[in-house]
Amino acid sequence: MPVFPSATPLLQDRQELHRFLLEFQHHGLQDYQTKILSIAHEIQWIDPLAVLQEFYHPNLIHFYFEKPQIEESFVAVDTAIKFTTGGKNRFLEAQNFIQSCLDKTVIIGSKNSNLPKPYFCCSFTFFDQHFNSNLSADSLPDSSIHQERVYFPPTTIFLPKWQVIRKKNRCILIVNIVLKKNSKIENILSDVWYKSQQINALEKTSILSVASENSSLLLTKQVETDPKPYLQFKQSVNSALDLIQAKSLKKLVLSQPIDVVSKKPFNLIHSLNNLRFLYPDCYIFSTGNGKGQQFIGASPERLISLKNQELITDALAGSAPRGKTPLEDVNLGQELLNSEKNLREHQVVVDFIVERLLNLGLTPNLTGLPCLRQLTNIQHLWTPIQCQVSTHIHLLEILAQLHPTPAVAGTPRDIAQQQIHHYETFDRSLYAAPIGWIDHHGNGEFVVGIRSALLDGNRARLYAGAGIVAGSEPEKELAEIQLKLQALLRALV
Repeated sequence: MPVFPSATPLLQDRQELHRFLLEFQHHGLQDYQTKILSIAHEIQWIDPLAVLQEFYHPNLIHFYFEKPQIEESFVAVDTAIKFTTGGKNRFLEAQNFIQSCLDKTVIIGSKNSNLPKPYFCCSFTFFDQHFNSNLSADSLPDSSIHQERVYFPPTTIFLPKWQVIRKKNRCILIVNIVLKKNSKIENILSDVWYKSQQINALEKTSILSVASENSSLLLTKQVETDPKPYLQFKQSVNSALDLIQAKSLKKLVLSQPIDVVSKKPFNLIHSLNNLRFLYPDCYIFSTGNGKGQQFIGASPERLISLKNQELITDALAGSAPRGKTPLEDVNLGQELLNSEKNLREHQVVVDFIVERLLNLGLTPNLTGLPCLRQLTNIQHLWTPIQCQVSTHIHLLEILAQLHPTPAVAGTPRDIAQQQIHHYETFDRSLYAAPIGWIDHHGNGEFVVGIRSALLDGNRARLYAGAGIVAGSEPEKELAEIQLKLQALLRALV
């Protein structure tokens, strides 16, 4: 991928940008060949969520990804180029699409060669095909988000038109332009210049005050929920335990959504801000399908992180609530660390990840015993796993091996997925599936889309799940589900 140095920051000089685009179109393109120009420019500090607030529209695709605890985030708005697919080869097809884009991308560099380069935004649904339910829309409750109204393709990869990356006190604006021989340069120039000036006008803008300003809304917003699904969930747990006792399964992860209706449309920006305020130790994410729906969440689970050929993945399974006092909290943590049922559930996930990495020829390193991953309202058994990755193995190859882990599906995996189809009468969509990004070097990070919600106007579907193993009790699994659902419900405004 060629990098063209630019002595003049193109996003600060309209005439220079105009001249460059015309010259590149004339000399840099063959007849009807398409190129992608990626222009990066360092800007003053800005809150990427403020950028999303400025440009957000329900029918515009977006992507938001934040790690509040280490002060890193990025926002992507609109698409320069997009790819959707499904089926068993979707990870390979996504990898090929990314490479085809990189082959025709020209990066416009600057004096600072350390500027981040373009990110590809990626989301995969839990299953590789669209959900087929035996229920008709008429059989679902009025408050339900009907299956046919939920539409996220099995795979969506896009290179954004606009992206702002924040790393601590440093912010980078990246503009990706698709340029053809017959492109109208004046139209491209007007759009790029106008929006870049809008972003520059947001410098020093933050929406950190939103959470406190809207705290009363968290208490006064009226919602309606249907308790009936909880009974069905407990029945499904009992059926799963029968299968486990019959040795058909070792573990099955069952999830249960609740559908919520508000008097007013849910506010995406305020909800995301509340999530990062309430759960700074989680990954905050959001992606929109361009059809009026947004999938948001605060995930504690990193599925994979790859940087400079060093891979980190998390085995996260086995849960307990946090204590109301320091002493109770310590006791609950120790009970979790000594729980035979939870340790067994956790080890299934560890063994699966290690086996999959070994199958790729990798050598995983991990601690012997799990530790606690303590979050605001819940704690988990956690084993981080690391290994070095050779340059010929792509991040998406590893992702294809790991998804879904037993932490969100069960084991044996294929049988567990069949049983999930049998017991769950709703579309998991992006719930419990990989959501993340990949850069032009193949670095990237994906989280598991848990502790998540689908927003659709004044309706929301909140998702949570629990791992069922021998020794599981329906009432306790239901309590775990409800605890996880509360984490999202608190944040919606």
